Amino acid sequence: MGCCASTERSVTASRASRWRSTGIVAMRDCKLKVFPSEVIDLERSVRTLDLSHNKIVDIPVDINKLSNMQRLILADNLIERLPQNIGKLQSIKNLILDGNHISSLPDELGLLVRLEKLSLSRNLLSSLPETIGSLRNLLLLDVSNNKLKVLPESIGSCFSLEELQASGNSIEELPSSICNLIHLKSLCLNNNNLNQIPQNLLKECKSLQNISLHDNPISMEQFQQLEGFEDFESRRRKKFDKQLDSNVMINSSGLDEGVDL
Repeated sequence: MGCCASTERSVTASRASRWRSTGIVAMRDCKLKVFPSEVIDLERSVRTLDLSHNKIVDIPVDINKLSNMQRLILADNLIERLPQNIGKLQSIKNLILDGNHISSLPDELGLLVRLEKLSLSRNLLSSLPETIGSLRNLLLLDVSNNKLKVLPESIGSCFSLEELQASGNSIEELPSSICNLIHLKSLCLNNNNLNQIPQNLLKECKSLQNISLHDNPISMEQFQQLEGFEDFESRRRKKFDKQLDSNVMINSSGLDEGVDL
């Protein structure tokens, strides 16, 4: 028994030493039910933490000790809520929480001002906090397959946003502020309840190359009548032609035609 205990301590110490030296903690598919306390003990050493595909329910309050963490991946767990002090993770750039049971987000999410990628698909979100507009460095927001009926007006303040994925919700209209997203390249809104989109969307969002509106009440005729449609169509075709010229090999389900109604 003493020998086994000694060996286990040695293995644990060796693992902790490796994590500390690399800054990378990867514990995918480890059947974890609780957030490992030994990770919290590493504090500022952790830069990437991947605990995806486990059965973790709670994120500990003292996660704020991981103050240098840049990537937090907790996809496919049983997490129901985020702690309020998650806003203290000031170094974080990628936050991946797909496939959990999260129904709401704390206002403190808006304090993650360095965040570039926020992925929350396959959760139970019925709304997004207005503070999301404080994420001025956000490049990608994925809230697909939730229970959203609206997007907050403040989303128009996410000025760096390039990709917005919100398919598989119950969204009935888009906030007019979405027209402020001048860097937006891809907008995916399949399987919602949209019967119109803001009139100035194509005119103001001059970087937009792809809009996907499959399974919405809106018609192609409505879309084509929007001001700026011709310029959008030109960008879409240019992108498509560039893909063909580069011999991009993708299957038919991944072929981006730009407009899907």
